[in-house]
Amino acid sequence: MCKHATPDEESHPENPNRIRVIWDMLNSSGVAQRCVVLNAREAADKYLALVHTKNHINLIKNIIPRNSESRRKRIASKFNSIYFNKGSSEAAYLAAGSVIEVAEKVAKGELDSAFAIVRPPGHHAEEDEPMGFCLYNNVAVATSLLLNERPELGIKKVLIVDWDVHHGNGTQKMFYKDPRVLFFSVHRHEYGTFYPTGEDGSYVMIGEGPGEGYNINVPWENGRSIGDPLGGCRVSPYGYSILLDKLMEFAGGKIVMALEGGYNLNSLANSVHACVEVLLQQKPVTGSLEAYPFESTWRVIQAVRQELCGHWPFLVAKLPSTVISRTTSLIEISSSDSDGELEENEALEDVIKPFTNLKVNEDGQEAAAISSSWRSELSKINVWYATYGSNMNISRFRCYIEGGQTEGMRKPCLGSMDKSQPKEIIWKTFPHRLFFARDHTATWGPGGVAFLHPKSDVQDKSFLCLYKITLEQFNDVLLQENVTSYDMSRPLFDLTALQTIQTKECISVDFVQRGWYHNVVYLGMENDIPILTMTCTLSDINSFKSGKLPMYPPCKEYANTLVKGLVEGKQLIEEEALAYIQEASTKPL
Repeated sequence: MCKHATPDEESHPENPNRIRVIWDMLNSSGVAQRCVVLNAREAADKYLALVHTKNHINLIKNIIPRNSESRRKRIASKFNSIYFNKGSSEAAYLAAGSVIEVAEKVAKGELDSAFAIVRPPGHHAEEDEPMGFCLYNNVAVATSLLLNERPELGIKKVLIVDWDVHHGNGTQKMFYKDPRVLFFSVHRHEYGTFYPTGEDGSYVMIGEGPGEGYNINVPWENGRSIGDPLGGCRVSPYGYSILLDKLMEFAGGKIVMALEGGYNLNSLANSVHACVEVLLQQKPVTGSLEAYPFESTWRVIQAVRQELCGHWPFLVAKLPSTVISRTTSLIEISSSDSDGELEENEALEDVIKPFTNLKVNEDGQEAAAISSSWRSELSKINVWYATYGSNMNISRFRCYIEGGQTEGMRKPCLGSMDKSQPKEIIWKTFPHRLFFARDHTATWGPGGVAFLHPKSDVQDKSFLCLYKITLEQFNDVLLQENVTSYDMSRPLFDLTALQTIQTKECISVDFVQRGWYHNVVYLGMENDIPILTMTCTLSDINSFKSGKLPMYPPCKEYANTLVKGLVEGKQLIEEEALAYIQEASTKPL
């Protein structure tokens, strides 16, 4: 499985060293000598076909004999985050076959438990295509084999716990209607903006038909912590051992672990070592439990429980307020957990600050009263909301007020509390640069979306549609442009912020900093009413310039929405609007 590597040995996080460091750690620590060590074996096509299409199997099988390196690169480029080389096919067959091997032996009782040190990983691979470094869905193949091909083993239920930081989209889809498989995934989601993006990882995805209630997603709202170069959530080796220890009581300890992701080599090796120790000794490694969750963590947990309580009645009970009130505003790290992976002085305050002021209210009455108070106050204040992207189209903007979606949108908006239409609509031009960036959004799918450079430049000219709405409505729009939930017991942008921004020119709104449009920019006055827009920060601009963040032209549906807004607003004819968008898409920052 080490023969699967990037062509020309380009640097890549999913590389052969991932399993080398694990094997070296288990050997040097003496753990491997306490285990039964099995040779890898290739999976048979008939077992792969339990979850994958014939075309998918043929694609992976024929990577070597039929294709040159250049052709393999062209084929890989058609898929999402995939590479192929001459060793990829054999590695994929060995990875899937090895998980099958240990799953059968644990099911038979020949082994108490097992750990499959395999790559390439599998949980993103879907029925008909590889994805996200994954070629075959190793766990799904083994699960389906136990349930459908080995009835003599008596395995009638399988619990799949996917704690990889990314959502296991492929595994979920393969068992979405199957009540024999309870798929439980805990992952960083960022409201559908974190890989693999979209709504598949949302807690509302609970299964379908006979499988309803047997799909459980726990989608963390916030990330940008430290440790893992792709995941950024830094679960320590001790943390993984605690998770596994909690699972040991299920099925009498009959647990098969299979390697998925993990790209910090030191942490990966130490985490696997900690987990194998739990399988052998049934106790976690030494560590600390002094840290408490983020407040956003409790919100997610309660949302998940509420969504599933109709299927799992014990979830109806409320969590004790003494439990959910125990939160942290900083990640507390004990020396036994750190493993030398962190800089001692690395500050996390900027990461967690958006969540420190959120309060979990047991009955919601106090929060409702506070919410009603600020809404009443801000409903009396008018602002101009200046739009430069899809919101230039009035039907698209109304989604933020009324709720719903228009043509081309992949997900609906929740709408505002006050669904009154704008009191007035005008158009103006501003000396700011329009450009398109990002390569995917949950609302529009693949393609870039519009941003306005927060700094003015007399050489630039952008068309903006101004909607006269209340400051209360502006808060609801600001929320929907950035995140999908917030308790809104307090406004995101209040009267103090409105007064301050007229001298500061822009304000980054803390509570929605995980969104892309949390930077509120002041554009001047119109009829003594302030003009506000929302866009990215100057820090994001620098990341777009350097290539750290992608710049990408808009998809057809998104571009059509902009054209429609400009034409219906009588700012440009269709040909001029297309040229305007084309220039904004191609002109360098």
